[in-house]
Amino acid sequence: MKRIGVADTTFARVDMGGFAIDELKKTGTGFRVERYTVPGVKDLPVAAKRLFDERECDIVIALGMPGANDIDKVCAHEASTGLIHVQLMANKHVIEVFVHEDEAKNAKELAWLAERRSREHAVNAYDLLFRPERLSKNAGKGLRQGFEDVGPIS
Repeated sequence: MKRIGVADTTFARVDMGGFAIDELKKTGTGFRVERYTVPGVKDLPVAAKRLFDERECDIVIALGMPGANDIDKVCAHEASTGLIHVQLMANKHVIEVFVHEDEAKNAKELAWLAERRSREHAVNAYDLLFRPERLSKNAGKGLRQGFEDVGPIS
């Protein structure tokens, strides 16, 4: 049975991991979810690596909500770089799902965006494992996770 790792943080202002897990359960079967929660985004690379090494996950979804300050953007960049390194070390995908607090106009929109992006990327992770042809079919269509799709260039 395949294993999907869900690494999330206590720093996020909504339960992004919970949204991803809920969406995975709605999307399909044939997998087990392994959740690992850490304090912040800079802890996500180790969480992802441990999900691969210790819990034998086939893919990991790494969810976090960096703040709006410059230092938060630097921390998000460092976490993202770490997640890329984990992917290369494991030779497996880590789907990075970051929602920056300054992407939304207010708390309500931020919560909506975090839930939508978490759910849409959960489906992407499932597709990578079980339905890769679905991703190939959508190549070049300008699909976005969270806000509205931008569509292909005509």
